[in-house]
Amino acid sequence: MADGGRILVVRGHLVNPWELQPWALVPDRFDIAALLTGSNVFDTSEVPLPQIRVRARRDLLPRGRIGDVAMGVAGDRYRNADAEFARADVVHAAELSFWFADEAARLKEKFGFKLVLTVWETLPLMSTFRNRFARRYRERTIVETDLFLAITERAREALILEGVRPERIEVCPPGINLARFSAAARPDPPPDEHLIISPGRLVWEKGHQDVMRAVAAIRRGLVTTPNDVQPRLLLVGSGPEEPRLREYASELGIADRVEFASVRYEEMPSLYARASVMVLASLATASGGFYLGDLPRFFWEEQFGLVLAEAMAAGLPILASRSGAIPEVCEDSAEYFLPGDWMDLARRLVAGPLSRPPGERVEHPAELVHRYSADAMAERLTLVYDRVLTT
Repeated sequence: MADGGRILVVRGHLVNPWELQPWALVPDRFDIAALLTGSNVFDTSEVPLPQIRVRARRDLLPRGRIGDVAMGVAGDRYRNADAEFARADVVHAAELSFWFADEAARLKEKFGFKLVLTVWETLPLMSTFRNRFARRYRERTIVETDLFLAITERAREALILEGVRPERIEVCPPGINLARFSAAARPDPPPDEHLIISPGRLVWEKGHQDVMRAVAAIRRGLVTTPNDVQPRLLLVGSGPEEPRLREYASELGIADRVEFASVRYEEMPSLYARASVMVLASLATASGGFYLGDLPRFFWEEQFGLVLAEAMAAGLPILASRSGAIPEVCEDSAEYFLPGDWMDLARRLVAGPLSRPPGERVEHPAELVHRYSADAMAERLTLVYDRVLTT
């Protein structure tokens, strides 16, 4: 075992290649691995750390809606991971009310590891606005966690309202591979027309429909552009709203200017290289997702937006809504509009990126870009593990 201790990264079925990159840069004196279930949602072949295959209840059920509903009734749990928890000096899970965080909290006393919890959530939902499983999970994780890592100051403030003492919280932003995305900063040859990129899962709360409305407003002449510029729009992601968004593009009369792409993470820099601007139009409400036996949930806001860090690394102009933590993440490096204000978005597009040559880059503050680097996060994680292992 490495002399710094064994770190077990636990994310249930949500191990992904963008969140976990910094762990590969943590010093070798820590022995780090992640648990990987058979139902993992994302392609983890690019994840730069060892992955230990384990099973969960979800793995025993059919994929799709039937299995999801069954998990809503029974709840999920690891089936054969106790040996890995027993070997850990630190278990690093995420969120107050996820089943895998509760599993770590439940096993902590039995195996004696320290528990670190990354928290993205920016709304203090307490028990009132959580489903029946989440209420129970929250009660245990709040008590058992040794150190909370709030992704943003907004998340830290939410944790304090949840009842966590400030001295148990550190703000620890995520990190990306800067070199991968800075390669997109100098497109050669430059594009010959404007492309707006709107990345994110194709769901209501990501606001893709508002970006479409802005493009349609420009096309219909509600906002005039120099030299009658007609931008193209690229929606990057997949999700249940895709059929309706395609239909909406046709109804708005912009289907010939709208593209859809669901790409692997490593392809994102090339998409940024083609763009004149990235728009993150996140709303301040979700589309009414629910768990079996609970009322629909219409509350949500943007918790961070890793694409913001990627766009800054790529030197891409950013237009973003003021949903959730977005203004904290970008500071003065983005132009902002109110969530849902697609006419203001259209005006800002015309006055800003669409008034310049296609594909023109901007320079975001070096300190801000570095703050969201994998190297900077690896340094933060090293300090975190040293802290919890020595207290």
